[in-house]
Amino acid sequence: MKPIGGADELEQLIGQPLDRVRRKVRSELSEFDRQWLAASPFCLISTADARGRVDASPKGDPAGFIEVLDKRTIAIPERPGNKLAFGFRNILENPHVGVLSIVPGRTDTLRINGQAQLVSDGDFFDRMVVKGHRPRVAIVVAVDEVFTHCGKAFMRSGLWEPDSWDSGGLPSMAMLSKAYVQPDTPLEDLESYYGPSYAERMYKD
Repeated sequence: MKPIGGADELEQLIGQPLDRVRRKVRSELSEFDRQWLAASPFCLISTADARGRVDASPKGDPAGFIEVLDKRTIAIPERPGNKLAFGFRNILENPHVGVLSIVPGRTDTLRINGQAQLVSDGDFFDRMVVKGHRPRVAIVVAVDEVFTHCGKAFMRSGLWEPDSWDSGGLPSMAMLSKAYVQPDTPLEDLESYYGPSYAERMYKD
């Protein structure tokens, strides 16, 4: 490998952004951004702890689950999960986060960078109830930067093209669980657990 030694060397390799590209980075949400978030059912949120160790976590709910509190603030609800809470714990140590919001079928994405805090209640929590689940925690992000990211990565990957979908014979979630988490549990029990009833339990603690 040949490591890159600094920003100057990097710029020599990849060049510098055009002025119009620099101008797309804004400090507050526009009406178009609000429309995007209202249509988005999925995002990725990146966090880092005090030592800079990074975690990226998917978040998904019905479209519009990211609440726009005002032009400089969004909120993302917690849902039942494995309770490891890597991202939440990171935010308690380091507030800087990055959010990548996705709309199915669209190759462009919306990126939001800002500073987050965890809250246990607020007047907007009642708007976050889904299938009877009222979040116990929400991530509130004060927006520093927001911009639309071009669709080249999604286009190159063919992500939304069904003809390109091929799991390559990957093991099922039940098989992965048996290999790494519950080796003493019969595979058929794990297949039942991760079967149709799994979706029915998504909003139950």
